[in-house]
Amino acid sequence: MAMATTACSQELAEVVQMARTMVLQSRNSAKASVTLQGLEHSTLNYHGMGHLSDCVKLYDDSEYRLSLLLYNEGGYTIDDARTWLSGVMTNHRTCLEGLGENGFGIQDYAEAQNLTALLSQALALCGNGNDVGAKQELRRVPKLTQGGKLLSSWNPATSRADIVVAKDGSGNFKTINEAVAAVARMGNKRPQRVIVHVKAGVYNEKVDIDRDVKNLMLVGDGIDRTIVTGNRNVPDGASTYGSATFGVSGDGFWARDITFENTAGPNKHQAVAIRVSSDHSVFYRCSFRGYQDTLFVHSLRQFYRDCQIYGTIDFIFGDAPAVIQNCDILVRRPMNHQANMITAQGREDPNQNTGISIQGSRVRAAPDLDSVKHQFKTYLGRPWKKYSRTVFLKTDLDGLIDPQGWREWSGDFALRTLYYAEYMNTGSGASTGRRVNWPGFHVLDNPQQASPFAVSRFIQGELWIPDTGVPFWSEI
Repeated sequence: MAMATTACSQELAEVVQMARTMVLQSRNSAKASVTLQGLEHSTLNYHGMGHLSDCVKLYDDSEYRLSLLLYNEGGYTIDDARTWLSGVMTNHRTCLEGLGENGFGIQDYAEAQNLTALLSQALALCGNGNDVGAKQELRRVPKLTQGGKLLSSWNPATSRADIVVAKDGSGNFKTINEAVAAVARMGNKRPQRVIVHVKAGVYNEKVDIDRDVKNLMLVGDGIDRTIVTGNRNVPDGASTYGSATFGVSGDGFWARDITFENTAGPNKHQAVAIRVSSDHSVFYRCSFRGYQDTLFVHSLRQFYRDCQIYGTIDFIFGDAPAVIQNCDILVRRPMNHQANMITAQGREDPNQNTGISIQGSRVRAAPDLDSVKHQFKTYLGRPWKKYSRTVFLKTDLDGLIDPQGWREWSGDFALRTLYYAEYMNTGSGASTGRRVNWPGFHVLDNPQQASPFAVSRFIQGELWIPDTGVPFWSEI
């Protein structure tokens, strides 16, 4: 069948169809392995079964994205295609890495490299990944609310929620999971935008919002008043992906006035507070608290405004096209032998449109680090993958940032292929005079160089953020 757009070629349709077939095979293999491991009941297999279940979900989500490219009658743009293909590549890599964390070899998935190659081919057919947000005809995202500005204007005292969650029993449900399950049960009868008000309280639960639960708006009573908490981590058997206290895969997810946290602590290493795989997702006035791997910007277009992000190592990481604006990035005290790395971006193909763009924000020490911040080295980031891409633009950098700015991952890995940049940053840690001299590091000196990482071009945010009412800077 021909693709549902003229933006990309028939050749791309054929490659996408082959990739979709391979994704379905990988999903079925993972499902069969879950069944087999479940029959054997050993502790190792129990942990492995969770990782395999992650793979089933990831390949299910990938099949959906590839089907959008093949059959979506609403059409899409080249930016959509790049975003979805980048997400599928990230899903594939996430599955393989999760299995590796548990000691499962990937030899059971003999087609793994073939699928990676097909996805790379498809991305290449959609153009140069360094041509960020090129001017083109864009698909406007359909409005979902009458009057708009729902996320910014919603008032717990006067606005009406579709579902209320309250620990004290004064709402429809006592847990967030019960509310999400109720939304899923609504099926086609649910409103275009479902509003769930989570009243003040500590909700100790693991929440996963699946792909089919789209356009959900979760609003709390304020940072550190409505708290979603957990402590799953990799040393205790979770995958990095599966350790998330809160995970969301449904597109169009909005959240406001909530704290998402993972309390496992620095000694438990990878322990995610929130994992976001939602296209066109927006987080406003939220707090993300963890140590290593706090905020997993896993895949697809994301926007964060007026938030707090706490952590130690790689605590903003993943492979989404993500913009973080007017946020407080708070570096916590790590273990004594550790250094802090704020970002670890996971772009592994030069044609992926992914990266972390931090704009107009503030980087400083959290209270537990502040008095001893000069005893620990803190860096803006390190290259998790070969084409890692991160930019800090017009951001205030505290003196805790090491003068070299950035840290190697392993030897000279990725130093020529990464793209790291700084532009018009301020503060005592912003001087670029002693920064790394890697081929992939850039000090930008004009707005034209910085503009590809603006909301309007990097995540096409002018088409979908205005409906939330959340303030944003469209340009740098």
